[in-house]
Parts: sequence; structure tokens; C-alpha cells
Amino acid sequence: MSSTAGQVIRCRAAVAWEAGKPLVVEEIEVAPPKAMEVRVKILYTSLCHTDVYFWEAKGQTPVFPRIFGHEAGGVVESVGEGVTDLAPGDHVLPVFTGECGECAHCKSQESNMCDILRINTDRGVMIGDGQSSCGISTGYGATVNVAKPPKGSTVAVFGLGAVGLAAAEGARASGASRIIGVDLNPSRFEEAKKFGVNEFLNPADHKKPVQEVLAEMTNGGVDRSIECTGNINAMISAFECVHDGWGVAVLVGVPHKDAEFKTHPVNFLNERTLKGTFFGNYKPRSDIPGVVEKYMNKELELDKFITHGVTFSEINKAFDYMLQGVSLRCIIRMDG
Repeated sequence: MSSTAGQVIRCRAAVAWEAGKPLVVEEIEVAPPKAMEVRVKILYTSLCHTDVYFWEAKGQTPVFPRIFGHEAGGVVESVGEGVTDLAPGDHVLPVFTGECGECAHCKSQESNMCDILRINTDRGVMIGDGQSSCGISTGYGATVNVAKPPKGSTVAVFGLGAVGLAAAEGARASGASRIIGVDLNPSRFEEAKKFGVNEFLNPADHKKPVQEVLAEMTNGGVDRSIECTGNINAMISAFECVHDGWGVAVLVGVPHKDAEFKTHPVNFLNERTLKGTFFGNYKPRSDIPGVVEKYMNKELELDKFITHGVTFSEINKAFDYMLQGVSLRCIIRMDG
């Protein structure tokens, strides 16, 4: 790979030229890495529902043309001036946010929202940093790092896509006794059993609000809830379904930019807690290697999230699978 170091290279990219239209696979030029940058040869990639969210551009400022892709694995091809932590040949995971290590957020033990390398969805170009993944870390971390369900507790997970199932996996790892999956798509229920979900609730099957149904099922409310849909009504339900006195709700999904969260203040006065999370509260460079170690040591099962595979030239199939709700993660092989 070193033969291309310092040179402009040509490679294939799936380019989104306008909202909701099929991506076009074409050749682009990639400049050599500048100071404190690396250039990575991507070997495998995947889609997150956030890719679909920004591809459809229904809830935020459209930025096109655009090249998506923040769930991937690859090898460092070359490095720019000043890069000392990485070298050509290193295996890395690109990430949509960063960790500079110097700002107030990075130095805090309670935050992962780097001041310098925090995501900016309107930027249109990428600021490079680290080495991590997205959906599974976000869902799993939302449970174990933020919700922190006590052993034997009851947890409700809203949305049983990949992020929600990762949240359920986190609840199981934490020792939750009841994990209730809430989803409008009953075809997801059987798959969710593999991730520890042992009860299911379809809001469409009930005439009353789902938070009331959950309160009746759990003698007053669940101990923890994790919302993974981005639907504002689901977010409100996730908060209002937790038990007064100790219940904690964690919001993970990305809502429409104009959405408003409305609930009665008494819900807070009755000692319910509402939290949000960004990337599962993981610091990319500090924490994600530990998540990888859990997988390598078979403490964290990731293979069961992979339900489909396509070649890079078939990338639009991966979008179709996501829109149809039939895939958790579709691996896209860059060699095809």
C-alpha cells in the first residue's frame, strides 16, 4: 500500500446526488492525507438508520452531493504529518465523532462530546479522528453506561432495530429480569428473543397509550426504558412509562429537527429521570477498543446482528433492506 502514499488516488464511491434517489457508484479522487489525517482503505462497510435519515433529508438541512459511511472497517493506507498513533497497515474503524483528548469534555469522566471533533451534520466534509463503530455501541452503551439497570430490574426497549436490540443485549448483560420490546412491527419479535427480549408489546394492539399499558404490566412502570426510534411520541411514551421514584428513561433516537418533547412537569417532580445519550456515552479512542476486546473474548455477541450481505455495487439493496425493515445489519463487501 505504501506505493500510493503521497499521491492522489482514484477509488470507487457510492455518491448520493439528491435526497431519496439511488446512490451512484462512480470514481472519485482522494487527496493524500494532510497534517494529522490518515487515509484508509475500506474493506467492509454497513448502513445505520442514520444513513437513511440523512439520505432522505426529511428532518434536517439537505447536503448533497454526499458520500455516506460511518460504519466500516479498513486498513490505514498512509498517514499525514504529525500522526504518531497510527501507521500504514493498522486496522481501524472510522467513527462519526472524535476524541481530541484535550478539551473539557474529553477530560471529563462523564462526557464523550468532544468540543473539537463533535459531529456537525451540516458541515458536509469529515473531520478525521478515530477508530470505532456506531449502532451497536450506541444501543449497548445507552443501557450499560447511561440507563444502568440494576440486576433483576425491568427494562422496556422502544424500537427493535439494530440499536434497540443492542440496548436489549445491554439489559441482558446487566442482569435485567424482564426485557419488554415495544415495536409496531411484530415480525421483529422472534428475532429479538436472541437478544434477551422476553416480552413484547405492539402499541397498535391497544386502544390506550402504550405508557399506560406498560404501567399496568409492571405494577406502576418499568425501572428503565431506552428509546431507539427517534419518533417523538415514542420518546414521550418511553419517559412516561418509567416508575415514579426511581425510573430512568434514556433517549437514543434522532428526532425530526422541529419535533417538540411535551410532558407534564409533575412527571419530573415525581422523581422520574430523563436522559439523552450520544454514541452510548463511549469515548471513541478510549473506550471502543474495550468493546472490541469484549467481542474478541466472546463476552459480546455481534455476529447475530448480521442478517444480510451485498457487494459494493449492490449498495442500493442495503438501503432497500433497511427501508423494508428486514435487516439488522447488512455487510457491504468493498471487493464486489
